[in-house]
Parts: sequence; C-alpha cells; structure tokens
Amino acid sequence: MAHDGRDLQMTTRENGAVILPDLLALTGAAIAPVQGVLDIARARLRDMVTQDGRVSGALIEANQTAAHGLAWLATYVESLQQMQGWAERLTADGKFGETEQLILQIAFGEYLHQIAGGIPMNQGEILRLQEMGLGWDALSGFQCAEVQTLMSAGNTQAARTRLVELMQEHSANIMVGASGLDDELEMIREQFRRYAVEKVEPFAHDWHLKDELIPIEVIEELAEMGVFGLTIPEEYGGFGLSKASMCVVSEELSRGYIGVGSLGTRSEIAAELILCGGTDAQKAKWLPRIASAETLPTAVFTEPNTGSDLGSLRTRAVKDGDDYRVTGNKTWITHAARTHVMTLLARTDPATTDHRGLSMFLAEKTPGTVDDPFPTPGMTGGEIEVLGYRGMKEYELGFDDFHVKGENLLGGEEGRGFKQLMETFESARIQTAARAIGVAQSALDISMQYAQDRKQFGKSLIEFPRVSGKLAMMAVELMIARQLTYFSAREKDEGRRCDLEAGMAKLLGARVAWAAADNGLQIHGGNGFAMEYKISRVLCDARILNIFEGAAEIQAQVISRRLLG
Repeated sequence: MAHDGRDLQMTTRENGAVILPDLLALTGAAIAPVQGVLDIARARLRDMVTQDGRVSGALIEANQTAAHGLAWLATYVESLQQMQGWAERLTADGKFGETEQLILQIAFGEYLHQIAGGIPMNQGEILRLQEMGLGWDALSGFQCAEVQTLMSAGNTQAARTRLVELMQEHSANIMVGASGLDDELEMIREQFRRYAVEKVEPFAHDWHLKDELIPIEVIEELAEMGVFGLTIPEEYGGFGLSKASMCVVSEELSRGYIGVGSLGTRSEIAAELILCGGTDAQKAKWLPRIASAETLPTAVFTEPNTGSDLGSLRTRAVKDGDDYRVTGNKTWITHAARTHVMTLLARTDPATTDHRGLSMFLAEKTPGTVDDPFPTPGMTGGEIEVLGYRGMKEYELGFDDFHVKGENLLGGEEGRGFKQLMETFESARIQTAARAIGVAQSALDISMQYAQDRKQFGKSLIEFPRVSGKLAMMAVELMIARQLTYFSAREKDEGRRCDLEAGMAKLLGARVAWAAADNGLQIHGGNGFAMEYKISRVLCDARILNIFEGAAEIQAQVISRRLLG
C-alpha cells in the first residue's frame, strides 16, 4: 500500500503519543528496500574479496571491517524481517495491541536510521555503508514514502514515552509485549519464571558477591524440572522438547541469574555431541545420565595460546593399548570441579597442525570438593577469578598422562572431533542468545523498578524523557533479539541448517544485553557503581556474552563467510 509521505497523518492520542497509521503496511513496505541494500553490499563486498574467481580468506581478513559490517547489516535485515513476521502473526491472532505496535514502530524507525547512518558493532566501532564500498545510491530504495515516514516518525520521544507508560500499567506481565509463542511454551515460561523469582533472584546477588558455587540443591531441583534433559529424546530419558522450549527455559533462568541459566549449557553441548556423533552404546550409556543430571558434564576445548583458533589445539591424546593418555593444558573451563565427565578435544594425530588431527573424548573424572577440586590422577586445576558469571567458576586445567578409556572416543573414530564440535554450535549459540535475552530482561526489570522508586528534583526518574527513553529502547531491542532467537530455534527444530541464523541471534543478543546493562547502570547513577546494587552484577554478567561461544568478531567472521560463500 503506497503512501504520499506529505499526506500521511499520524494517529495522535490524547496523551500525545503517536502511532503511525497503516503501520503493518509501512513496515512491510520497508523490507524490500533494506534487503536491496544488503544485496548491493553483498555484491560489492564479494568483488572486494574475490581473487581468481574464488572468495579469498586473506582478502576477507584484509577487508575485515567491511566483511564484519556485512554480517551486522544482514543481522539487521533479518531482524526486521522477523519483527514483521511477528507483527503479522500477532495481528492474525488478535494480539497486536498498542504495546506491540509501538515496539514495531520504534524498532523499524531506529534500525532503518542505523542502516542508513551507521550500525554500532560496539560502542566504538560504527559500520558505515561506505566501508563496504557503497555510496548514497545504495539507499535509493529508502526514498520511498513508507521508509521516510518510519525514519522521521517511527522512533520519537512521544512513542518511547507512551511505551513506558504502558510498561508501567502492565508491570505485572512477564515481558513487554506478546512473545508470539504458543500457549504451551508460555506455560513453560511461567513455570520457570516462578522458580526464578522464588529460588534464584533472592539469592543470586549474594552468590555473586561471595563468589560461591550455585548450591547443589538448585541443580537437583532443576533436574527434577527436566532442565538437563529438555531436548534429549524421550527414548534416552529426556523430554524430547523443542529448541524453542530450551530458549524459553534458558531465558527465564538467566533472567534470575545467568549462572543458573547456564547450568544446562554444558549438558546441551554434551548431549548434542553424543546425539550427532556418538555410537549407539555411547548414546545408551551417557544420554540418560545427562538427562537426569546423574552425570554433570563440562566442555574442555579452549587452550591458553589458541583462544578462538580451536584448529591449532596442542593438547595431545596418545594411544595406550586400547585407551589413551592425555597431556596438555586447557583454560576457561566452566564448572570444571564438580562435574563427572569432560567433552575433551585433543590431538590424536601428532603429524597434523590443524583441525584434521583432532578427536573428541567423553573423559570421565571424579567430582571434586572445595578442599580438593581435582582429585582425579593426572589432572590438576586452578581457579580463574572473574568479574561476573561466577556461579560455576572458571578454571585452568592441566593434564599429565591423564587416562581416558578407549570406549570413550566419541563415535569410536579418530580425527572427527572438530567436525563433531561444529555440529553443536547451532544449538549452543541459540541457547547463548536466549541467555543474553534473559540478562537483558533482568537489566530492564531492575532498572524499571529503580527508575520508578528513585526520586530526583521532586519526581520519579522514570518521568525524565532520557530515562524513560533508555527503558523503552531496552524493551524494543529485547523484542528484536527475542524474535531473531526464536526464529533460529524454529529453523533448528525444522531440521534446517541455521548456523547463519543462530550466529546472528547470538551476535545481536549479546550486544543488546550489554547495552541494557550499561544503560541500566546509568539510570542508577552512582548507586549502580556500588556492588550492593544488583545492576552492578548484571553489568559484569552481560559482558561475557560478547566473548564466549564465539567472540563477536569471530561470530561476524563466520556470518560474513557464509554470506559471501
């Protein structure tokens, strides 16, 4: 539906808030222009990085800002497409109310402006179109009345203020705006939200300040609720639920405390590894134990000198009869002390220096205690003190002639470890995106309450436009990240390759969580810098999301290579 921008009249409510007329038609009409910018950018960048008819890794690296910018641009385009789909589904269900309309309008108004003027890859790196070799002609599609209307009148102070008024009126709701998920998933959400409110939130800050492990009772309760076997097939003792359900559970538990929301991550990774690459005997042995939390796994991949370059790992596993002996060092191993088995990546072919000589093991160990965290022979470890994400603790591990049973070589075949690990990245990144949403929601919850309660200059902080504007943008970007994450989960549940979508969800979700935490602390002012206030913890917890499960730069690199390939 075409409009003459000069004749468009905004719907002005008595309170002065503005909702654009024919909103879904406006936002729908904006999809093609943003897709057009992406198509041009992809073509231009492909020309920049192609040599002798093939995309060159060296040229991608030489043009890294442009390549990573393409990943961010594609993430924005997919985000707007998913927001449009969300709005259309809600409309069909009769759930597209004023709150949802404002979220959609502000989202399009803001992201269209950022695409045209600069996408923040982080606080100090703004992606401009010229970085990808584009001129203003690439934005010719943005000259249509619909895009111009959204850019000029979509994200206004009046719209943000009205959204926050609605947020206060409906503060008892679990989230701002309808999720678009079905009733079964929302029932799961309510169950885990109740648990987080009762059993996690009142204690999380104390666990953080004292740098304590999450109590084993919490793990036992989550096991009874099915957290560790959520997506494991029923035939192996799990619930056989969808990745979308995993998102909802991770989101709500992380909203209580990221440490609790992350307890299931290592079980998810281990189960995925075994399901995709394990033998029938390994599936029968390990999956029921993981599902019941009888066995707690930890992921042992990263090494001190390799970081994200997993292909160059040096830890070696040498054949000893039918078994193996492992020697080497690992770092940033989460929840290492009190777990029972390690998904351990090691080099079995000493003649190789890349991913082709790596194998994956299900390496058994004895759970440790506070006094003796690593009692298993051939294994030592030391704690890494960290700013946040403390509930499971981080460790450096050393292996010296550490024994691994031959039957615990994943899949019973050497040299397949890196490929097996790659098969888990989709689920891991979807789950991390969901954790990021939970952390961002926690920042919004805490900051909203503080802004209502705190009085300055004779009125509540929330009455000041720049405070309410921060809260509104938290809510809007939360919904954008949610819809992108739920989309990637649906793709995974449908059996489609979704490393691109999962990567986008993780990339955006991590930035949204950090922005929400940072803005939340700003709303608190000096109090936010005090450790006694919860927002200080949320800020520390949010910062890790841009690093683990693929740092933002690595994530953008993976996305751009897929787009250009």
